[in-house]
Amino acid sequence: MARGRAPGFEATREEILAAAARLFANKGYPGTSMNEVAEACEVSKPTLYHYVRDKHELLMQICESHVLSLAQLVEEVRAQDLAPEAHLRALIARFVQEYGEAQHQHRVLTEDVKFLDDEDRARLLEVERKVVAAFADAVAAVRPELQGARLHKPLTMLLFGMINWTFTWLRPDGELSYESVAPMVADLFFG
Repeated sequence: MARGRAPGFEATREEILAAAARLFANKGYPGTSMNEVAEACEVSKPTLYHYVRDKHELLMQICESHVLSLAQLVEEVRAQDLAPEAHLRALIARFVQEYGEAQHQHRVLTEDVKFLDDEDRARLLEVERKVVAAFADAVAAVRPELQGARLHKPLTMLLFGMINWTFTWLRPDGELSYESVAPMVADLFFG
């Protein structure tokens, strides 16, 4: 009979993913060893392997949990059944906030996904495409004429350009907060 997971397994696993994401974001995936991950988590290497099979799985779990959380945000905003502009503004605000809270995970997704195998990258890309499509639909709902001109997707990608890279320059201890930047992004986009 297989052993069940110990209480706290998921919490420990999340801590491991967060520590690994921080290391990968700062040192890069290739430059980080499993020994360093274990040390950062204050666990032995055998304990680390209880939670993840190998470094590749660790990278995949970081990326997958991040894109799935973004997909979940899309669904949460959709469930609010907001008017088109309020819906798009809510998406922008939630994504800016999420990227602020998941800076390391986002950096790993944008910079280290190339180290995943084709099958894993394809799975992540499928989720990312659904997220982008939801944003494009929200843009088209605000500006229906863009869909006919086939501009709603390019404008969506420009919007993501503003959102995706905020984490590279906005510092949590700086004068601006993610909460104050989100409306600026929306206003620039709508303005």
